[in-house]
Amino acid sequence: MGIHGLSKVIAEHAPGAIKELPISNCFGRKVAIDASMSIYQFLIAVRQQDGMQLTNEAGETTSHLMGMLYRTVRMFENGIKPVYVFDGKPPDMKSNELKKRGEKREGAEKAAAAAEEAGDAENFDKFSRRTVKVTKEHNEECRRLLKLMGVPYIEAPCEAEAQCASLAKSGKVYAAGSEDMDTLTFGTPVLMRHLTFSEARKMPVMEIELPKVLEGLGMTMDQFIDMCILLGCDYCDSIKGIGPTRAVSLIKEHKNIETILKHIDTKKYAIPEDWPYKEARELFKTPSVTDAAELDVKWEAPDEEGVVKYLVGEKGFNEDRVRSAIQKLIKTRTGTTQGRLADYFKPVGKPAGSAAGVKRKPDAKAASGPAKKKGGSFMKKK
Repeated sequence: MGIHGLSKVIAEHAPGAIKELPISNCFGRKVAIDASMSIYQFLIAVRQQDGMQLTNEAGETTSHLMGMLYRTVRMFENGIKPVYVFDGKPPDMKSNELKKRGEKREGAEKAAAAAEEAGDAENFDKFSRRTVKVTKEHNEECRRLLKLMGVPYIEAPCEAEAQCASLAKSGKVYAAGSEDMDTLTFGTPVLMRHLTFSEARKMPVMEIELPKVLEGLGMTMDQFIDMCILLGCDYCDSIKGIGPTRAVSLIKEHKNIETILKHIDTKKYAIPEDWPYKEARELFKTPSVTDAAELDVKWEAPDEEGVVKYLVGEKGFNEDRVRSAIQKLIKTRTGTTQGRLADYFKPVGKPAGSAAGVKRKPDAKAASGPAKKKGGSFMKKK
């Protein structure tokens, strides 16, 4: 996923672009979070003691809902205002990458089955985690929960990382929150990594500033995009034999892929047949996103009874724990220790069918016209 080896390149050439800080230092920040990436993390990390995903009595997976509830509340407790962004239709250029992922998942499923039959618990756990896939149902359930929590979400027309970057570039949010490094390639000024699991793993949040990345590398944004394509991205194959060090030096010397192709030793470095690097470049430069100016993002008061009805009544969560979590969320609106959050939650009306807390701004023309598995800590006890 993302750009192969980019984090290592930045650490080596632009270490000043990286900051590690406790989540509490992110107080007051608005962050656009890659929802599918977060849900994927929850499905992998939020598990029972035996390594299996959390399920309710009906056998439905609930790891994603527990992760979304608990870790979102933790962000609010630390003064962070998240807006989740869900993937839309993947670009056609990503089909080959998605096929590769599917094949790897099938291989992991076979390996997990073999490990289970052999009684190898360690390998079963390792390979079963590799079979995880975020489904349409996972996304729908998390959107429902976020709406009840009063947390805004956006459904991107295409890649969530690109929409997150667009929101950050426009100033709607401070940063994009994702583990995918190609969020930088899409142009987010600030990328925050480890945000949705820093509390659980006691891991600091990693903040990467794009202007400092470009300064450290001595590259323009166009050159940075071409370097990312050379490193390897989700949209086309890379040139075999060119690793991170070589990719950086080639861009520094030749400035762009076209000039590199004129000077490279094609006997040593085989160029992929019909290499669509230009299309990949254009996808990074002008991705399919909803214009941030059209989005009015609002954080609203949580519906405590609605959350309880959904998580406890329908999903079998423990009521005391759910209410405790929602009360923590409510305190971020009224507590004196986080007074700066007082204006974060101002209930506003939503047009029917709109995403929670997100509505499109009317265009100028319209505005000027007439008023027209059981056992999980959040699961219900018998």
